[in-house]
Amino acid sequence: MTTRLHFISGLPRSGSTLLAAILRQNPQFHAAMTSPVGQLFNVMLNAMGPGNETALFIDEAQKKELLASLFECYYRGQEDKAVIFDTNRLWCARLPTLLSLFPEAKVICCVRSVAWVMDSIERLVRRNAFEPSRLFANAEERATVFSRVDALAHRDRMVGFAWSALKEAYYGEHGRSLLILEYDILAQRPAETLKLIYEFLGEPAFAHDFGNVEYAEPAFDAQLATPGLHTVNRKVAFTPRRTILPPDLFQKYAALSFWREPAGSAAFRITVQPEPAAEKPNGG
Repeated sequence: MTTRLHFISGLPRSGSTLLAAILRQNPQFHAAMTSPVGQLFNVMLNAMGPGNETALFIDEAQKKELLASLFECYYRGQEDKAVIFDTNRLWCARLPTLLSLFPEAKVICCVRSVAWVMDSIERLVRRNAFEPSRLFANAEERATVFSRVDALAHRDRMVGFAWSALKEAYYGEHGRSLLILEYDILAQRPAETLKLIYEFLGEPAFAHDFGNVEYAEPAFDAQLATPGLHTVNRKVAFTPRRTILPPDLFQKYAALSFWREPAGSAAFRITVQPEPAAEKPNGG
């Protein structure tokens, strides 16, 4: 691809859709919510592995070409853009392969206290009380806030997989290709944050309109029976609130923000300081 390719990954409900909505204001950029490329990439990668006996006829150069072709085909209609951002939580778990294909690519990892991620999802579930969310596999998982949060936190589910993949990438050998971006800072200081993002990407600055940011994918959210999952408010703003999670549940997941500790990682970070233990939970 002649277009520069970068990636948005990280945790759910942590500002990736908001970031894409802001970036797409730049006429030189294309960005959106999670694309199908990540899932296709994973399927093709597995199909070229030992589980397929005919894969021995595909050499490494062909594998690279086939995987790269997914991006070329999917983004063929965006060839007029200088930069394309592909969004998927999978990318943090595929960095060695991804950066072998696109060595100059950068990955912006959107993060947020896991407690507030769980709180945000729980609010959506309660807001759509008459529509059982397909984020959960069955009635047992949907039963209470404890079963819902436990299900989301499992290693192969929405939050648990993303958290594990992010941690792998954060402490891995490709850390310098990552920018950890905390939602609270993006929401509170968007102009300063975007300036740092542009510097990280090596792209010329652009004057974004943070009072006129809009993005929504109602059809996608409807198929998950979770309306509002990918809806961005018009104005970028931070709204403090109290959590709706029980205190023990909130504290359990509030302790998982490993990215606020720089030791052991080469990743670039735009993060907040941990909340003092004596403070009551509140945030955006």
